[in-house]
Amino acid sequence: MTSTMEIPAGAAKLDEVDLFDLRWHADGPPHELLARMREQAPVRWNPLPGGGGCWTVTGHAEVSQASRDTATFSSHEGGILLHPDQVLPLDVTRNLLLYMDPPQHTKYRLILQKAFTPHAVRELEASIRARVTRTIDRFIESGRADLVADLAVPVPLGVVTELLGVPEEDFDRFLAWTTQVEEATRAAEPEAAMDVFGHLAGYLNEQIARQSAEGRTDTILAKLRDAQVDGRPLNDLEVLVFFALLAFAGHDTSRNTVSSGLLALMQHPQALAELRRDPSLTPAAVEEILRWTSVVQWFSRTAMCDTELGGQRIAAGDRVALWYTSASRDEKVFEEPDRFDIHRARPDHDAFGGGGRHFCLGAGLGRLDIAVILEETIRRLDGLRLDGEVGRIPSHWTNALSSLPVSFTPGAREAG
Repeated sequence: MTSTMEIPAGAAKLDEVDLFDLRWHADGPPHELLARMREQAPVRWNPLPGGGGCWTVTGHAEVSQASRDTATFSSHEGGILLHPDQVLPLDVTRNLLLYMDPPQHTKYRLILQKAFTPHAVRELEASIRARVTRTIDRFIESGRADLVADLAVPVPLGVVTELLGVPEEDFDRFLAWTTQVEEATRAAEPEAAMDVFGHLAGYLNEQIARQSAEGRTDTILAKLRDAQVDGRPLNDLEVLVFFALLAFAGHDTSRNTVSSGLLALMQHPQALAELRRDPSLTPAAVEEILRWTSVVQWFSRTAMCDTELGGQRIAAGDRVALWYTSASRDEKVFEEPDRFDIHRARPDHDAFGGGGRHFCLGAGLGRLDIAVILEETIRRLDGLRLDGEVGRIPSHWTNALSSLPVSFTPGAREAG
């Protein structure tokens, strides 16, 4: 079989391309191929190994339309990954917000919504900045670091564990569990995260008992413990999947956006220099990094009835993959989409989904994590530059780095 890497994206026959073939993603998202799809077939049938297939949706307008029409394009019916039982049995993952449709989704989303209001997120800035400072202090004197392992992993995960109210000393266990969940999204066998959920269930019971004994009501875990839906408390499985979602999604996307964003800045030194001179550009830079990296590349939906999208007839039961990483570079929405521009007016990117009910609940916290890490990293790591080969996680679902080796002028720890 000929490697797709040997076929130029401009020469590939679109009706034969399997966009989920990892060979297209060896160097990151295949933006040239996605641009051809947007132009020629923004909604196209994608053949899959072993027969069958799914629809790939790459145009911004089509992704937005499907995202907002939850009655037609369901998250609940077949889940958000192509294999319904990819990480856990579908009957378990249907308890996750990501797998719910309205009105159930609306009821469960309200449980956590207050924890992520703009005011609540702003209140976290000082503690996040202190955490970033402590983290940079650990390596700044050496003049070298892996910005994935040394910065992008510990800060967002530390923020999440603090919000959940779990002890700092359990950080390594949390990291191991979230890593195993991420690996389960790529596993050849379904239900690959069952063992992880067993460990999380036992740990969750310990933490609920501890926080109850301490009388804590200020943590997200305490809010889950005390929450009610339709007049009843959440059951053990519902609390567990909420807990697991926050532990995984609450740090994984920020981790990947931070590391990929720092790589983008080092690859565009003029933008890095501008941010160093003028930190007020950071909010716009965060939005451009979100657009540029779009680290969650796609989610799947299931058509609940015969319908039409982008001029294509889609049958009830068909799987439909919404490619956010492509929608965020749609030429119909973004001028020169393949240009990294931190002065771009805030774009209508799809890094947090295509809009509608499933817009990312933690978007505000994610933006704050990224902004603070950028500000402190650029302020303190003078002469920041790549210093080795960048490692990538082999995945068509997430755009993620496994390592980002850098060097910089050694500095001093912060006073205090």
